[in-house]
Amino acid sequence: MPRDAVTYDNEGVAAHLDEIGDLLELKGENVFRAVTYRAVARAIRDLREPITTLVEQDRLAEIPKVGPSVKDAIVQLVTTGTSLRHQELKAAVPHGLITLLSVPGVGPATARIIYENLKITTVDELEEAAKAHRLRELPKPVVCAVNGVAAGAGANIALACDIVLAARSASFVQSFSRLGLVPDSGGTYFLPRLVGTARAMGMTMLGERISAEQAEAWGLIWKTYDDDRLMSEASAIARKLASGSTKGFGLLKRAIYASAGNSLDAQLDLERDLQRELGFSEDYRKAVAEFMRKKK
Repeated sequence: MPRDAVTYDNEGVAAHLDEIGDLLELKGENVFRAVTYRAVARAIRDLREPITTLVEQDRLAEIPKVGPSVKDAIVQLVTTGTSLRHQELKAAVPHGLITLLSVPGVGPATARIIYENLKITTVDELEEAAKAHRLRELPKPVVCAVNGVAAGAGANIALACDIVLAARSASFVQSFSRLGLVPDSGGTYFLPRLVGTARAMGMTMLGERISAEQAEAWGLIWKTYDDDRLMSEASAIARKLASGSTKGFGLLKRAIYASAGNSLDAQLDLERDLQRELGFSEDYRKAVAEFMRKKK
């Protein structure tokens, strides 16, 4: 290795590859490329020897899924402190998209939906959108993956999304009361509806940290995953939703969220009207045709 090489430990290289994976998704490239970079990042974190040793001895092929492009990125990073792939992607992706990734729980897929549909480019704009229910009014599913501590407004922005996932090590905390404040970004709206008044009061008044598994048990979030599976599972769910009925999901969201303020009669009327609209949609026609084809 050259004497002027930059020393990068395994965690630094893995984090760099994870970021390349995020940038690939933000740019809209094939998601399997992003999955490959993240898989290699996980493998590097599990290595029992320094990644620099493998680079020096030309043994990167020993790491599963390391192809030419990933190998080049690792070698460049270890020897120069950066990689051309990372630089190219960062230059190609709008800065506002990258900024959204700093919000706890907002992954690449969710950031793209928010950016493309709401034209949001800053954290402050995202917070205002959550307060105005604009995330829930989007006619597309919004998936949130929480990896780490979701505190204060960050937690409440996550709860404004349609499907919330969390790493097993993640946690949620409503810390406003410690500062003499009340929850904002929709926290006082979402919390009692998700977990009930008693738990909402306890979370907001006591400011205790709620583990991801407890959040799942309470119904605060949809599901918890092992840390190393979170992003791949979130991407898989996002792909599944993207391949489904966009119109159907949009009207489904509308019906579910309207139920909080509707009487049963009003909700039944809404279901009737939405069902009639979807019954004449192209998505429904295709789904029925596919069902009949499989039945034969």
